[in-house]
Amino acid sequence: MAAPLLEQLSESLGSPEPAIRLILSILIGYPFAVVYRSFLFNQTPTVIHLFHTFSGLALAAFNFGSQLYHSVVCVLVQFLMLRLMGRTVTAILCSFTFQMLYLLAGYYFTATEEYDIKWTMPHCVLTLKLIGESVISKLSAEQKASALRSVPSLLEVCGFSYFYGGFLVGPQFTLRSYQRLVARELTDCPGKVPNSVVPAMKRFALGFLCLVIYAIFSPHYPDSYYLTDEYEAQPFWYRCVFILLWGKIILYKYVSCWVIEGVCILTGLGYNGVVDGKHQWNACANMKVWLFETTPLFGGTISSFNINTNAWAARHVFKRLKFLGNKTLSHVATLFFLSIWHGLHSGYILCFSMEFFIITVERQAQALVRDSPVLTKLANSALYPLIYVVQQFIHWLFMGYPLVAFSIFSYDKWLKVYSSVYFCGHLFFLVAYLIMPYLRKALVPKNEGREKKQE
Repeated sequence: MAAPLLEQLSESLGSPEPAIRLILSILIGYPFAVVYRSFLFNQTPTVIHLFHTFSGLALAAFNFGSQLYHSVVCVLVQFLMLRLMGRTVTAILCSFTFQMLYLLAGYYFTATEEYDIKWTMPHCVLTLKLIGESVISKLSAEQKASALRSVPSLLEVCGFSYFYGGFLVGPQFTLRSYQRLVARELTDCPGKVPNSVVPAMKRFALGFLCLVIYAIFSPHYPDSYYLTDEYEAQPFWYRCVFILLWGKIILYKYVSCWVIEGVCILTGLGYNGVVDGKHQWNACANMKVWLFETTPLFGGTISSFNINTNAWAARHVFKRLKFLGNKTLSHVATLFFLSIWHGLHSGYILCFSMEFFIITVERQAQALVRDSPVLTKLANSALYPLIYVVQQFIHWLFMGYPLVAFSIFSYDKWLKVYSSVYFCGHLFFLVAYLIMPYLRKALVPKNEGREKKQE
């Protein structure tokens, strides 16, 4: 009965059936959260773990059928490694190796020429969760706060892994946070159901608005248009503007899924303490929507986007490469990890390598403006609104540019698109990188440069 209804809904909305299943599954999290709040909040941890486990498994079965066994295998293996090896360096290395190889094997054997919603999509989220479980308490205070105090039970690992608020598309959160949720510690009223309905509904409304924007505009900016003769026949300026608008719209696909993390807020998992006398519900926030919409900087967009995954990579990859003694090398290695975590296609590596290059040039440009009295005065002048508009145009044009490789990830496809715009993004940042030292010599007084370096 459900299948024909889904087919009809898919046809009427013009979206693939797997996408409809995914959106429905994310929304079903709200009724699950209501059940938890209304009937299970004061129940024993065993009951809560069972509820989270079986509700998550139901969502997995609804979306991927028998393919859910992949997640079950990895959860069980992870638990066995924790039990047999404890919280040791050996456990970390074994966990990282097994979970990443299993994910990469999944990518290899299920790879197609298009982006498909299949079992590897939630599995990449699960992979980071499971690796994070094995991390020992060492290094920074942040890492200590997220590390486990003891080896968890199988039921805890299952409840954490299949928690309906983050199983399919995230956000990332630690097992320690999940344990605090089950212990009724994540609430603004100690021992009572959190007063989080209003914050959760606000977040849901914002996420729903983003979803509507994507649903309305995405049919006008399909990925497939890049590969048509019509796109190639358009003027150069049109092709560039299409990349700009497409890049902005395509990101709403991710924004809408991540902003609807009101499920985490509703359960209490999103509780983040008190700041300036106000209770905060942003512990699981995966998007800073206002920053995403207003920043003219590439770094600002990256900081506002997929926050928890970036935080995971910083905590468990970047900071643990401190022994390399080189931040740039650690940054490159972290971005390489993120690229293969997304998939094995060349487009992912190209996208993240472009990100590194763009951020490097942007930081140099920011330092130039800060160190140059002339540019600082110009940036603070009445011309700033005009500068801001130009910045935003460059920002979103070259945000969309690397996303082309990310979305149409096959070598022959992204190469065709970049050729059609004469590799303008690569050339723009290469030229900017090469002329930056000369601009510093011309615009930064020698004494000013020395003073900044000493600071």
